[in-house]
Amino acid sequence: MSIPFWCVFIAALLIYVAKLPVARAMKADSGGYDNHNPREQQARLRGFGARAHAAHLNSVEIFPLFAAGVLMAHTTDVFGWWVDLLAILFIVSRVLYLLFYWRDLAWQRSMVWTVGLVCCLLLMLSPFFRWLMIQP
Repeated sequence: MSIPFWCVFIAALLIYVAKLPVARAMKADSGGYDNHNPREQQARLRGFGARAHAAHLNSVEIFPLFAAGVLMAHTTDVFGWWVDLLAILFIVSRVLYLLFYWRDLAWQRSMVWTVGLVCCLLLMLSPFFRWLMIQP
């Protein structure tokens, strides 16, 4: 399996890693995890719990864009260090994003979110860059 595909796998796992502090906050803030109405309970979270929930939701939101970028690069035979670097950089940015969100480091979180988004967009544009390079 290629490095970008491993990164897609890791990005999928990060969605569930991001969910763990949400469940912990739900249990701590409300005297127990309400498995009957978890979304209602999540909506009442404040402070760390609310930030953890927002970080989890953002992980869900960005995943399809990253997966699409990797698949676009793969299906158009764009391989090499550039795609590998973008995929790895995306994963690093997402790990930092979670840590910064949980610790309420707002500008740092926004900065690494932007890095991750740019990685996704560049992966999606990689077939175009490849096309530019082979033009006479």
